[in-house]
Amino acid sequence: MSNNVQQFVKQVSLPMQNQLLAAMSETEWNRLESDLEEVDFSLNQVLCESGKMPAYMYFPTTAIVSLLNMTEDGSSSEVAVVGNDGVVGISLLLSGSNASNQALVQSAGKGYRIRAQAAKKAMYEGAMQRILLRYSQDMITQVTQLAFCNRHHTTDQQLCRRLLLSLDRLSTNELIMTQEMLGGMLGIRRETVTEAALKLQNAGIISYKRGQITVLDRKGLEDRSCECYALVKNEQERLRKIPLAS
Repeated sequence: MSNNVQQFVKQVSLPMQNQLLAAMSETEWNRLESDLEEVDFSLNQVLCESGKMPAYMYFPTTAIVSLLNMTEDGSSSEVAVVGNDGVVGISLLLSGSNASNQALVQSAGKGYRIRAQAAKKAMYEGAMQRILLRYSQDMITQVTQLAFCNRHHTTDQQLCRRLLLSLDRLSTNELIMTQEMLGGMLGIRRETVTEAALKLQNAGIISYKRGQITVLDRKGLEDRSCECYALVKNEQERLRKIPLAS
């Protein structure tokens, strides 16, 4: 397979790759389809700023977005991760309130977007509102567990947890992440990330070169991660199994 073909295959994006869009009935999908627009997400692209009304709802398929809390001096800390499991712009569900976090593309890829006004209309028709409310519970679990993790677990455990979150949302074991990006996500110094990543590399769990992390041993990551990763993942899977009320 040529490099061009490989690149095309890697970038193929279908709406149903996003789990929330896939949860809609055929009738709901037909109503929403004309308002959806396929988009390319570039690395470090800001989709929404904290304190501002989102212009769109975004449904990633092959991209990953970090929701970040920002300080006045420019420091940041990740509060949640959104990939093909969710949506960016969930604040539109809450009476159209402003976003409380910056939404930053952490892994480039594709997805779909719908204008805020069309999204608000769709939320009051069919099961879209119930789908987003169920996802909101998933997000609350992720945010609260991450706050606990940052307070009680080591940098090594947090790094493993963060790498696993990306792996779950990608179809590859290769992650494009610089140490500076990881430091911003975890709210720690770059040097601390370097030290933790070196431990994983020396243990044969990852290889790291020029901003690209290749996970060689997923089981090793899971064993070194704290319980926060499993708790969030198990809750997400539990919520998916709950039938949407008619």
